[in-house]
Order: sequence, then structure tokens, then C-alpha cells
Amino acid sequence: MTHYNVVCAVVVIDDRILCMQRPKGMHVSTSLKWEFPGGKIEKDETPEEAICRELQEEMDYEVRPVRRLIKVEYEYPEFSIALDAWLCHADTPEFTLKEHLDSRWVTLANLDYLDWAPADFGIIHYLQQQGPDYLK
Repeated sequence: MTHYNVVCAVVVIDDRILCMQRPKGMHVSTSLKWEFPGGKIEKDETPEEAICRELQEEMDYEVRPVRRLIKVEYEYPEFSIALDAWLCHADTPEFTLKEHLDSRWVTLANLDYLDWAPADFGIIHYLQQQGPDYLK
């Protein structure tokens, strides 16, 4: 089974968190699901560098990684993932939707209403246990 080391950005602006909907893809377990934006960490790249590169490539979006939140290990039927979540700040909520189907800015309390990829749901559960002040 293929294993991926992935990083994602929990971007918070005005108490709302950026959520992205994945496109239809070959992996049924993640196709059309919601996720935090990010991607694979390349060789010799730090998680912070990967976040900045991925969001720039996929969304023309500039973010500043602030701190690591949690690392989630998850085994999908088709692959396994180590998902490293980082709190990120940005100067604007505006970006270009290039690869994702949709985006939403959602409060921590309302994240449950989206159909999340299972690994990302582990991050949501953790964040909700910590409370909104944890994302300041």
C-alpha cells in the first residue's frame, strides 16, 4: 500500500476556517469530500515550505504557517496517509479556485455539516475538543 506524507493548512480568518471540496477522483474514499487545503511534502521540504508551495500552486494563495496543530495517521482502502495539520494566517480570504470544486469559510462549530475526508475529520474532532481559542 502506498503511503503519503501530507501537510494541510487550517487557515483562520475572523473565526472562520477555510474548507475546500475535492474534485471527483480515482479514490472513492476521498472523491468529492471536503478537506483542509494542502498536499504532499516533497523530498527535502519542510512542512511549512510544503504548505506555502501547495497553496500557491493550487489556489494562488499566500499563507503564513504559524504552528503545528496535530498529525493524523489514517489508512484508506487505497492508500495510507500521515496528515500534518498547521494553523495558518492569511491577509485576505480571496484566492483562485483552480483544482477544487468549491470552497467555504465555516465556523469551528459548523465544520461537522460538511462531508469530510476521513483523515481530515480527525483534525476537526481534535480542534473542536480544543475550542475556538486554540485557533487564535
